[in-house]
Amino acid sequence: MNKTEQKLMLGWREWVKLPDLGLHAIKAKVDTGAKTSALHAFNVEVCKENDVDVVKFFIHPIQKNQSFQIECKTPLKDRRLVTDSGGHQEMRYVIETDIIIAAYRFPIELTLTDRDTMRFRMLLGRNAMKGLALVDPSASFIHGEVDAPFLYNKKLEAKI
Repeated sequence: MNKTEQKLMLGWREWVKLPDLGLHAIKAKVDTGAKTSALHAFNVEVCKENDVDVVKFFIHPIQKNQSFQIECKTPLKDRRLVTDSGGHQEMRYVIETDIIIAAYRFPIELTLTDRDTMRFRMLLGRNAMKGLALVDPSASFIHGEVDAPFLYNKKLEAKI
């Protein structure tokens, strides 16, 4: 994005898509206090496929619903020591994938961690937004609301 292009305006929480992971809607907290972005993941495994490290994991994309889950698989980019907001350090797997917010699509890095006890399944950190977005902390869902349970049920019905 060059200086003449308009930056993406975000509220403090937004619905996003991670299409390469099969996530058609996930509520993200836009967190300028977090350096890195994080995605909820459990049952995380790393394996080799065609001499490439691949990470497989499951996610509960809908808040307060632990019965619905999606399996994801993507190349592993890195492993990094991440310090959370409470000062605790954790070694996390790092992936790179495209994110879609409104009409914008761009690659981001995500660390994988268990966020089942957290209010949001995803944090969008400042590294992902750097040079691309402006955040209005008084706004929410600037790009619209999504009925995630309805959306995922429609996707499931279409496969049956």
